[in-house]
Amino acid sequence: MASFTPEELALAQPEPEATAKVQAWYMDDSTEDQRLEHRLDPNEPCTLAKLREMGVTYWSLDADNWETDPKLAAIRKVHGMSYIEVLTISKDTLPDYENKLKAFYQEHIHSDDEIRYFLDGSGYFDIRSLDDRWVRICVNKGDLIIVPEGIYHRFTLDTKNYAKAMRLFVGEPVWTPFNRPQEEHPSRAKYMAKYGPGANAVPVSA
Repeated sequence: MASFTPEELALAQPEPEATAKVQAWYMDDSTEDQRLEHRLDPNEPCTLAKLREMGVTYWSLDADNWETDPKLAAIRKVHGMSYIEVLTISKDTLPDYENKLKAFYQEHIHSDDEIRYFLDGSGYFDIRSLDDRWVRICVNKGDLIIVPEGIYHRFTLDTKNYAKAMRLFVGEPVWTPFNRPQEEHPSRAKYMAKYGPGANAVPVSA
């Protein structure tokens, strides 16, 4: 059984709401360019506390020094993130760019947590709230986010058309999307049992 020092456990704690830089809001129903903000009018923010109720975990880190960052090292150790790879998403660097973006933006779930650390650039993770509304999470340089196993979600770049992200995995790297509907999928059932109506759960480390 893994053991952690008090310092590692403290460093691995998710970002407190009082200091968190993350922005999130409920989306409009427009079918315009997916890379736009798609805020309601008036804007309806979604707080970090509400994101945590949906299972999302968030940190703000030093992306310029990620290779020597003790906070990132502690998060990886405590959460068992043993494998990393860095992916640059842009027209110039990602093969089959247009089709990849379309695939990322299809509503889907995974059978593992989706863990992304943004080293540069920006984009949006959209997640389904428990009442089936879209919540748009703006991710920027320095943001590390865990989108929980079994939640319906999608990803898109913003109008800057560029993001450099570290993909982190617990164990072997697997990224298999299961497009909605997936109500009978074990990971969806697990998610609903943990975070659905009546569960009132938040991430263990939050």
